[in-house]
Amino acid sequence: MTFHYAGKYDGDPASLPTGEFVEGSVKFKEPETSAKLGLIANGISLALFFITLPLFFWRGGYQMWNLPGMILALLMLVPHEFLHGVCFREDVYMYTNLKHGMLFVIGPEHMSKARFVFMSMLPNLVFGFIPFILFLIFPVPALKIPGMLGAFSIPMGAGDYLNVFNALTQMPKGSRTYLHGFNSYWYMPKGE
Repeated sequence: MTFHYAGKYDGDPASLPTGEFVEGSVKFKEPETSAKLGLIANGISLALFFITLPLFFWRGGYQMWNLPGMILALLMLVPHEFLHGVCFREDVYMYTNLKHGMLFVIGPEHMSKARFVFMSMLPNLVFGFIPFILFLIFPVPALKIPGMLGAFSIPMGAGDYLNVFNALTQMPKGSRTYLHGFNSYWYMPKGE
């Protein structure tokens, strides 16, 4: 895997690296533009904040509120994308689009449904669910920073959850996926 910082995404899907197009592949039913994706993801993110923050306070109380955990969540944005990137075997490119609240990686390679779901979820597990669940189980002061990190990181993975939902609901067993422009496609490999 070679990680490349590709700069600001200008909104033009033709500027993105693309996987080799497979004849007969099926385009995912997903938002057509980064702006629509950003709007939907931000809505999901806001809804998740209304779940994680009350749970955090329910288990730990308001005295557990901490700024370092929130700052740490923001500092994990680039490592979050790097964890996506390590799941690729080939080149992977990181883009920013701060106007639409997006930071994302794209790799042109084809991958299985399972690897795509794992790639999408890995940083959310590491920075979100694992520290948050540990805090919910053990709401002690020593875990308040990881707990707050998780409470903020889980909602920040909303775009990834959309990808997982699309893969799980649209890709048949044994299919493979790839990115072409801003869209994901799936296909059944020949001979399967």
